[in-house]
Amino acid sequence: MNVSPSSDTEYSLEHIQKIAARLRAAKSRGALARELVRELLRYSLFDFQIIGGRLNSEIEKLPSPYREAVRPYFRDQLFGTHHRIMEMYRNGAFCSLDDKPFRDPEIFDRFWQMVPEGCFAWNDTSERNPYFQNPKNRLFYYLIAAFAMFVLDEPGHPAGMPFPGGFTVEKRGTEYYCLIRDKEKDVFYSICNFCPAKQA
Repeated sequence: MNVSPSSDTEYSLEHIQKIAARLRAAKSRGALARELVRELLRYSLFDFQIIGGRLNSEIEKLPSPYREAVRPYFRDQLFGTHHRIMEMYRNGAFCSLDDKPFRDPEIFDRFWQMVPEGCFAWNDTSERNPYFQNPKNRLFYYLIAAFAMFVLDEPGHPAGMPFPGGFTVEKRGTEYYCLIRDKEKDVFYSICNFCPAKQA
């Protein structure tokens, strides 16, 4: 699959709406996975450096010792999942998902309806680095979350990830549970609203 990296100037609301519509049209987990790879291949090494820089900046704002506890989970959520996607793509693992439907097609549909507007929703108006508040980088976050939630049927936040108050995302058998899942209902662009984890 040969795909050229895209410039940041291409990531207008209209462009992201077209991407979301194409991903929303996927009829199986395997089809979605291949379309996600197509989009992820458009990200350059520079894009990954910026995304990693923003992630580190956000982590450093957290209080210790929570900052140290959550750091590896945030990195795994983005870059560990990206590695899994590319590894499965290169191994041809998506073929086994071609006949696998989405667990909840309605939630899948609502997720892609949310994504374009979510890419332009900023809750930190004090950010001075223009590369950090970039819809292309926010889209990366949603692409990664979509792979976890709709292809792998796993939570958007990895199992074991700690949250303030001592809560974690738990795996019990084949199901996932999260104590804070329903606390994000008022934040329309939060991936928690689309996560397969159950409210603990």
